[in-house]
Amino acid sequence: MIDSFINYLEFEKRSSAHTVLAYRKDLEQAAEFVHLSFELANLESCTHAELRAWIIDLVEQGMSATTVNRKLATLRSYFKFLLRSKVITKDPTYKLKSLKTPKKLPDFVQESTLEDVLKEEVYEPSFEGQRDRMVLEFLYLTGIRLSELIHLKWKNLNLIEKQVKVLGKRQKERIIPITNGLVQNIILYRKEFEERFSKLDGNDYFIVSNKGEQSYPMMIYRTVRHYLDLFAQNTRRSPHILRHTFATHLLNKGADLNAVKDLLGHANLAATQVYTHNTLEKLKAVFEQAHPKA
Repeated sequence: MIDSFINYLEFEKRSSAHTVLAYRKDLEQAAEFVHLSFELANLESCTHAELRAWIIDLVEQGMSATTVNRKLATLRSYFKFLLRSKVITKDPTYKLKSLKTPKKLPDFVQESTLEDVLKEEVYEPSFEGQRDRMVLEFLYLTGIRLSELIHLKWKNLNLIEKQVKVLGKRQKERIIPITNGLVQNIILYRKEFEERFSKLDGNDYFIVSNKGEQSYPMMIYRTVRHYLDLFAQNTRRSPHILRHTFATHLLNKGADLNAVKDLLGHANLAATQVYTHNTLEKLKAVFEQAHPKA
């Protein structure tokens, strides 16, 4: 039944390849545990006790609460699928409780630091330099995900209307406005792109390797880490930190929470509200510094 569930995720829910792979690994790991520990042929035969034993085993191995909760979420999704498919009549995950996790505010890069990172003189006046600058600038000024940048094509950009069409999670499209400055830098990058590869087709990927091939996660990670290392050594240095920074800076400037939610492509407001904590921390600091009774 694991294969049936994976097909459901891929073709009905249209989950990302990363999500599908993670779910499969979690379920296969759980199935192996109950087989070795309780001689059960499959997960469908599990009760609450066997699944709870697996969770305890993960904790005893030293696995973080966040990772354990993700695996628990996989189990819940799988057994809900089995219930809907009438393979089982009772959900054994019903009484399994998630582990408590410490609240952690999203990290972000300060505005002044980003200004230094995006200065023109930081990047070589070549295809590679303009492409690298575009990676940093596009992630920060649009807030798109790493996977969305990798799959972005030139035809998704509308420089006249100053907007980009992004295909997000579960194949949901959203339109993100882009600034005049970003439009001008895209034009410069396009010139270098055409000089390097002779032509530019709308179906070409926007960010490509030096050989003109589609970019890949590690390439983007290395690019972002290299340039953030120059100015922001005291923070996490990953593509996702620029998405956090995009949201935090907008909210710090008074942007509407629902508007930021739509720009990020979040399915619900709860996912966006985490960024308001950074804004509140900033307000508290101002209050404590300025209020005579603070």
